Amino acid sequence: MRGFLFTVVYYLLSVFYVLASLPFLILPGHTPVRMIIRSYTRAVNLALRFIGGVGKDVRGRERLPQGAFVVAGKHQSWGDGFLVYPEIDNLAFVTGDHLEKFPLVGGILRKLGAIVIDTCGGGERKAASLREGMERARDEGRRILIYPEGHLAPIDYHFRYKPGVWHMAQAMQAPVVPVATNIGLYWQQQEKEKRPGRAVIEFLEPIPWDLPKDEFMARLTEAVEQRTAELVAEGRGTPVKRATLIPDPPKGMEAKPTADNPAAYAKA
Repeated sequence: MRGFLFTVVYYLLSVFYVLASLPFLILPGHTPVRMIIRSYTRAVNLALRFIGGVGKDVRGRERLPQGAFVVAGKHQSWGDGFLVYPEIDNLAFVTGDHLEKFPLVGGILRKLGAIVIDTCGGGERKAASLREGMERARDEGRRILIYPEGHLAPIDYHFRYKPGVWHMAQAMQAPVVPVATNIGLYWQQQEKEKRPGRAVIEFLEPIPWDLPKDEFMARLTEAVEQRTAELVAEGRGTPVKRATLIPDPPKGMEAKPTADNPAAYAKA
């Protein structure tokens, strides 16, 4: 019942805030829409706390650099973006241009300063649009949120971290802030069920952008996975257990590993 009520409130909030954004999409400037969406994520946080029973602890804010940087988070839950977004000023994200075919969504994305990738112009154009977007973000002092695993990871498991985050940092010439979390204990992947508790998100020590790719990826993976394992153990009250690497799920599927079959999937 807790999860059902939260889902109803979540969709009501989403519709309300999208409609509240509409009058500002045709006006110059981006501040009103960004304020509205920031308020939306805070409202979802409150609903998660008071209806879903999931509170939030934020650690490591003092580690956030000034100016532009990339935020590379552990992706356990549909809700972890809602936890992170209101904690960082001037935060944007990367998305494909397929969302721009929806007038309302496209307008909001542009006002939020999202980096829209050209997915129809081939690999060269896709890379160029990403590079151009990163350079603009650097010049504007933006912060960009990305999930390097590319998929929602079940508790106690992780996917291979993709090097796109390194390329983003190179294009921006900006540090990367790893983010660990244990929200999956309370809101796992896309499940509607919510388990009462206090989810933690922790900003870790920034990683320099100018490291060789292999060294950078190893440091990022180790930082996020080690601290995430510690936060999961803290939430459970058990010894630390490192996550197991599993293969990426097929398109449209979600990883649902078991002890007997680590490569088990279900329709997302």
